[in-house]
Amino acid sequence: AEALGRICEFETQNLANTVWAFATAGVAAPRLFAAIAEETLRRVNDFSSQNLANTVWAFASVGWDTRDTFVAFGAAIAGRLSEFAETGKSQLYLVALYVQITWPELDFPLSPDLQSLRSAYVRRAYVPSRLQGDISAILEQLGWHHTLEHQTAEGFALDMADPATKRVIEVDGPS
Repeated sequence: AEALGRICEFETQNLANTVWAFATAGVAAPRLFAAIAEETLRRVNDFSSQNLANTVWAFASVGWDTRDTFVAFGAAIAGRLSEFAETGKSQLYLVALYVQITWPELDFPLSPDLQSLRSAYVRRAYVPSRLQGDISAILEQLGWHHTLEHQTAEGFALDMADPATKRVIEVDGPS
C-alpha cells in the first residue's frame, strides 16, 4: 500500500520491472497496475523502448481491461517503433493480438504494423526438446500422425499438432 503513494518516485525501469514481475507471477494487482499505468502514461517519453515493451506486455498478460490505456500506449509506441529491438517488437505483437481479440472494433495504433511485429515474433527459432521428440515418436508409433512444432497463422508454435482434427499436445519438462 505504501508503494502506491510513492509510484511517482519510481524510475521508469522500476515501474517496468514491477509490472513485469507481477505479470510473470500471474498476479494482476489492479490498484498497483492502475497507478503504474497512470505514471507510465505521464512519463511515457522517458521510457526506453525495452522498458515500454515490457510494461505494455505486462498489462496485456494480466488481461488489463482498460481500453484507453492500450490506445494511449499504442499511440506513444507507434511513433517510436523504429527504436524497438526484435524482442520488444515480439512483445508488442502479443499486445496487439490481445487488443485485437479483446476489442475487435478498436482502431489500435499498432494495427498497421501488425505484420512487421508478427515477423519479429516468428523469427525466434523453435527447437523441440528431447522430451518432446521422445513423446512425439511414441505418439507416432501409437498411430497419431502430427506435426512437431506446428506454427499457427498467428505465429504461435504448438509442440505437437494435427491441424485437420484440431488436436494439440503441449509438453512441459526437461530439455
